This record gives sequence, C-alpha cells and structure tokens, in this order.
Amino acid sequence: MPSFTYVAREASSGREFRSSLEASSEQAAIATLLNRNMLVVSIQEKVGKQGKTSGGKVALADLVIFTRQLATMIDAGLAMVQSLQALAEQASNKIMRDVIKDVCARVEAGDSFSAALQKHPKAFNRLYVRMVDAGEKSGLLADILARLATYLENTARLRKKVKSAMMYPTAVTIIAIGITIFLLIKVVPVFGEIYSGFGAKLPGPTQFLISVSNTLKAYFLYALPILIGVVYGWLTFIKTKQGREFWDRTRIQLPIFGVIAHKICLARFTRTLASLVRSGVPILEVMGIVASTCGNAVMEKAIKTASTDIERGEGISNALAKHPIFPPMVIRMLTAGEQTGKIDSMLERVANFLDEEIETTLSGLTSLIEPLLIVFLGVVVGGIVICMFLPIFKMSEIINR
Repeated sequence: MPSFTYVAREASSGREFRSSLEASSEQAAIATLLNRNMLVVSIQEKVGKQGKTSGGKVALADLVIFTRQLATMIDAGLAMVQSLQALAEQASNKIMRDVIKDVCARVEAGDSFSAALQKHPKAFNRLYVRMVDAGEKSGLLADILARLATYLENTARLRKKVKSAMMYPTAVTIIAIGITIFLLIKVVPVFGEIYSGFGAKLPGPTQFLISVSNTLKAYFLYALPILIGVVYGWLTFIKTKQGREFWDRTRIQLPIFGVIAHKICLARFTRTLASLVRSGVPILEVMGIVASTCGNAVMEKAIKTASTDIERGEGISNALAKHPIFPPMVIRMLTAGEQTGKIDSMLERVANFLDEEIETTLSGLTSLIEPLLIVFLGVVVGGIVICMFLPIFKMSEIINR
C-alpha cells in the first residue's frame, strides 16, 4: 500500500505535526487525517520501494509489447490485476518489470489503471495515460489499448527507419574524420621530416598539408577540450526554451533533412490527433497533449495558439490554417474530416501518406548518400596521399639541385 508523508495542524491546539501514514490513495490519506481532527497543510506520496521506479525510462519496444499483450489479455476477459501479474513475471527488462509490479500493486490497492500509470511519467507519457483513462470511462479499454499499441508500433517503425537510414552515413563520416586526423598527426609528419632534409622548396599543396599537420599536432590537446566544450555548450543551449525553439525552427528549413524532419513531426501530429479523437478525449485536452508530443517547439507553439482559437468556437482546420507550418494538404483533409464527421479517419490517412513519403525519401537519400560518401572518402584520403607524393614526382629536380 502506498505511504504518504504529510504536514498537518491539530484543529484544537494548532500544533504542527510531520509524519507519515499508509493509505490506498491520497484522498484516503486526507480523509484519515480529517477523522483525526487534523487539518492537512501538505501531503506527498513517499518515495519508497514502489515510487523508486517512477524515475525509470522504459524502452519503446518494451512499451509496445506490454500494451499489445495487455490489450489481448483484457479482450480475452482476464482481470486487470491478473493480466498485470502475468506481464510482470514475463518481462525481461528489470525497469519494465518493476514498473508493472508497482502499477499492479496500486490497482490492487484500489487505484484506477490510469491513475496508477500516471505515477510513472517517464514510462507512460500524458498521451498514454489519457487514452487509457478514456478507455476506462467508455468501457472500451481493450479497444483503446489495441489502438494505442498500433500507434506505438507505427511510431517505433518510423523511428527505426530514420535511425537505420542515418546510421551508415554517420558511421562513415566518423571513420573518415578519424582516418584524416590519424594521417595528419602520424603519417604526414614522417614525410615532412624526410622532405625537410632535401633543403628544396616543396610544392604548395604539400607545404600547406605539412603546415596543417604541424598546427594540429601542436594544438590537438588544446583543441580536443575546446571541441568537447563547444558540443556540451550546444547541447545545453538546445535544452533551453530559446535554444530548442531556434534549433527546431532551423532544422525544418534545412535543404533535404529539413523536409524529412518536418514530415516526421507532421506524421506524429496527425497520428496522435487521430488516436485521441477516436478514443473520445475532449478536443481541448487533445490539443494540449498533441502540442506536448509533436516533437517541435515551433509546431507546439502553433498548436497552443490554435487551441485558444478553438476554445473561442473556431474550427480545428481554420485555427491551424493560420500557421504556415501546417501544409495545405493537412488543412484540406482536416476540413473534409470536419464536414463528414470523420476527422480521425482523415488524419489516419494523412499519417499513413506521410509515413510512405518519409520512407521513400529516406530510401532515396540512402541510395544517394552512399556514392557521395565514397567520393568524399576518396577526395579526402586520396588528396592527402597525392599531396605527400607530389615531391617524389619532382625528385630528379631536387637531386640535381
């Protein structure tokens, strides 16, 4: 049973007490204190063995498996506690297992399933909790969990495609930089010492490369901490509100990768909006959840502004059309959905269309990047080799002198 720490004042004497008690929920703990003729100043759930798992972050793959299996068990008629116990026993990830056990204990103590999930914000985000809450209230928890599992599977598939597409060029670029640094620090100085003994003037490219090598070798130990500091400073900057907004605005305006980033955010927006509308979550709450899960600060700001317009009675499509970040195709599909009463179906189609476009773009980009990287490696490494062997081609002139 959950434990709560509290600060309360005795009604008769006004004395302040600080202690803890066990109760099934926060409301039950407050009621117990009121029965003791005590006025609650503050109360908070104690972080014990149960609460410790609330800080654990669960992998998306584990969350997909958990949601899909739970939906199947609930649909088969198994009780919630029995289903959670079975899932906890077969969970291979320790963090996921501890989270499920904690949720199971809270449900067994009398909490609703959505309230138990809310205690683990890093494992179950606001979207997840609100869809489960809507499923509990409508009596369609199994259907909502199945939709949620499909949504998470689509999200995981898209994320996997993006990662796999970026892995190859990233790895090749890192290897190319490493090889270049190694050649400049270890190989080029050896040639420089050999050529310096001739006493002749070296070709311009060779002299330039030797100068770069000497500079890099002399200042490498100073440049490395500076580079690490710059990277750390940049990562810290983009975590701030201004930095995140600057980076999100910049990255969707990049030539090729910006188009992909924009489409990924739009696909996430449309799919999340479709899932929440289909689950019966109130539209204003839907807009708040979608804003926090779209993954782009510029889009988040636009959705919050549109939410204010919707609250005043404006349609969703008209409110979003004021913001250029939403393309005309999305606005027209939303308008058609509002007119036919099938917003969720229209948004689902848009999300599927965007997923296909992202996949096509990534496939084309991967095919284009491979030869470009080969050319890049050839130019960098081949350029260094040619610069080093240029004096050998003029060896006869150097010997005659």
